[in-house]
Amino acid sequence: MNVEIVKAELKREEDKSFVGRTVFTIEQHKFPYEITFFSKRGSEWDYSLSFAGEPGSEEQFLEVDTLLENDDDFFNQLLDAALDTQEDVEE
Repeated sequence: MNVEIVKAELKREEDKSFVGRTVFTIEQHKFPYEITFFSKRGSEWDYSLSFAGEPGSEEQFLEVDTLLENDDDFFNQLLDAALDTQEDVEE
């Protein structure tokens, strides 16, 4: 499965927590996805998956969500894209 990162960002909030997002496309899926990341300390990450624009196939959405749960490399690829936009994550 080919994944293309469209846009990524990560911000540090006033309470020192992190909020980031990565917009990405997957080969053979019609609509892009957006994953939002949240971490209090920058080590353990919660996420929320949504469509980045128009809603697409629920079946494909659930497939991507399952992949995020089961494939650490896939999850880390999307998280790393957001982390790469922030220079002082380890503070």
